[in-house]
Parts: sequence; C-alpha cells; structure tokens
Amino acid sequence: MNRVQVSTLEDPPPEWVGSLKNYVLKILACLGRDKWDLSVFLCDDETITGLNSRYRGKAQATDILSFVLEEGERFPSGGSRHLPGDIVISLDSLRENAGRFKTGEDEELRRLLIHGILHLDGMDHKSNSGTEPMLRLQERILTNLADEHIMGRRS
Repeated sequence: MNRVQVSTLEDPPPEWVGSLKNYVLKILACLGRDKWDLSVFLCDDETITGLNSRYRGKAQATDILSFVLEEGERFPSGGSRHLPGDIVISLDSLRENAGRFKTGEDEELRRLLIHGILHLDGMDHKSNSGTEPMLRLQERILTNLADEHIMGRRS
C-alpha cells in the first residue's frame, strides 16, 4: 500500500487535496510501485524560488522540484517502505504554464505530478523534447488516466 502526504501554504488547504492524493496513488499503480511514502508540497512562486536557489543554484521560479531521498526504512513487521522523496509544485507557475500551453490547470497539475514521480522513480530527461523516453511515458500515463481529475473537469 502506498501513502501520500500533501501539504500546502493555504489554510485551509484546497478542497481537492483528497483527489490529488488519489491521483498520485493511481500514478504509482500505473508504474507498479508499492510501499511508497511520498510527500507533495503545494506552494507559491516565492517559496519555490527560494528552494530552487538554495538547492539548484537557480534564483528563479519553476513549476516543479523533485527531491530524491532513495531511502528505505525497516518496520518491526519485517516489511519495508520506500521513501522516494518529495515533490514541490508552485501553483503560481502551474497557472502560468496552463495559460502558456493553452491547457487546463487540472491537466497541468496532473502532468506535473506524473513528471515529479517519474523523477523520484529514477528517470530523467536531457531536454523537453517529446521524443525523450521519460516525457513519452509521462504523456502515456496522462492519457491512461485521462478520466481522472483533481481540481475538476473545468479548470
């Protein structure tokens, strides 16, 4: 069983946080991953700029950051959990991307979640070309889960 923790700067958090958790669980199922514990943090451009500057040396906003932990923790039952890392998404940059790419915010959020999980799963890409294997897989998962929505169908 996979577990997902979602944190936000907003208080109270957006009403769709439960749908986001369910979507992440479906991505992990598509990838055949089990016993993952991962966290998603939803923030603004100011927060992600600080993280991007501190950890990547880039003093600018970005849409998503993935922080890979690559740790496993043993539990008394003898089982093991995988702690792949954390995903940070700027909702400001997400909205900007949705406008630039002429897509809905919900679709952009789903794409970013898939993207971040693929990074946590050890995949990477050298460019943003649609021929990159990671990005092809990202779009295939997005298509497979096209009937799933987080923020709602209209966003």
